[in-house]
Amino acid sequence: MKTAKFFILLIALAVFPACSAIEPSHNMNPGGHTGEKNIRDAPVNPHDPEDKHTTDNHSAEHSFSEIERPQKIKDMMASRGEQDTANPTLKFIEPTDSATVNGSTIKVRLELGGDLKGYKPMKDPQTQMGNHIHIILDNQPYEAHYNLDTGFELRNVADGEHTLRVFPSRPWHESYKNNGAFQMIRFAVKNGGADATKPVTTNSGQQMSNVNANANTSAAPEGKEMANSKAGAIDMNKPLLTYSRPKGEYKSADAEAVMIDFWLSNAKLADDGGEYRVRYSVDNGEAKFIDKWQPIWESGWVDGKHSIKLELVDKNGNLIDNGGYNSTTREITVTR
Repeated sequence: MKTAKFFILLIALAVFPACSAIEPSHNMNPGGHTGEKNIRDAPVNPHDPEDKHTTDNHSAEHSFSEIERPQKIKDMMASRGEQDTANPTLKFIEPTDSATVNGSTIKVRLELGGDLKGYKPMKDPQTQMGNHIHIILDNQPYEAHYNLDTGFELRNVADGEHTLRVFPSRPWHESYKNNGAFQMIRFAVKNGGADATKPVTTNSGQQMSNVNANANTSAAPEGKEMANSKAGAIDMNKPLLTYSRPKGEYKSADAEAVMIDFWLSNAKLADDGGEYRVRYSVDNGEAKFIDKWQPIWESGWVDGKHSIKLELVDKNGNLIDNGGYNSTTREITVTR
């Protein structure tokens, strides 16, 4: 009897490890080879709260990849003649550098010059696209300015010191990067009394629209009510990274490839003969680097909100500080 029990025990010990080897491990690396279909490609079980890898933006980070300039952008460039080889320049007419403005509405007037080759800011009424100027108050997202003849208004600007940056852009928001295109000034607001939590109103108490500052003028200036912000202590002579794109919402075909673009002042990137790099990450994922000053396009986006972080760093990966503006994070929304 003892011999039979001992023999049964030996069989049980032999069978148990074999069964364990067949059973999938819950601690297995999701990206590892299991002999089954890779878990990244597996369908989501809507009844399992743990099975969310295709809707969780952070877990989808692995799928982002840099691609070449999209064909639709190439087609747009081909239809624009010589515009994309232009060298547009800008000059501030109003406000001037170091000016003090009484009141919370800042009127922005710019003069366009340079070798334009047909470049002119304007918005097509059908496509709602066109050449334009990016206007950036402090380190807020840019506002697009399409009509230089009417000017632009920044409304509800808070008291204190501020920085204003401008540069020309193409219809798909890619910036021109020639000398003289980028301009930056500092100004102060005094006695503005702005309240960014409330809409701008007329003297009679009527709420103003975002685009009409004076209902009696036939060509009202473009404009935008600004969130409360103040400029950092920017040194205009030090390296400065100006975040431009991505911004806002990307739908359908526009979500296939999202452009990352920026303006770089007082610095050269490594592949342009300099010693700096632009570090970027999506959804707090793997840090990647841009070593040549040109836009890049990223594919692999899923529906939902995403964060994009751009930083200017030295060759050792150390952040180059300049008023806090060389590290900027924006959030976009993708709806495919």
